[in-house]
Amino acid sequence: MASGMIIAGLGLATIGFGARFVLRTMPTLGKKMADAVGSLPKLDSKTLANSKYYKGGFEPKMTKREAGLILSVSPSANPQKVRAAYKKMMLVNHPDRGGSPYISAKLSEAKDMLDK
Repeated sequence: MASGMIIAGLGLATIGFGARFVLRTMPTLGKKMADAVGSLPKLDSKTLANSKYYKGGFEPKMTKREAGLILSVSPSANPQKVRAAYKKMMLVNHPDRGGSPYISAKLSEAKDMLDK
């Protein structure tokens, strides 16, 4: 019985010290969170326009830049690298394997553009 009371007392002491720690660090934690939220970049149209990611669909007439983006290679990549990237992408996007005919046509167009 005495050991049970000792364990209960230690448990209550642990809870008390834990609560004391949380209550003392709460104001500091709140201030740090407010500072972190204040330092986040603003997400407006100007920020998104300067993003490094390609936004949007296909151009009316394919350019070398767009072809490189489609195949994930440099526009000045050598023909072997272009063919390897084309093959890898076509394995996933071929219409016979459930891929989109439009996407596979764009992949072929991109390969032809970069092979020239």
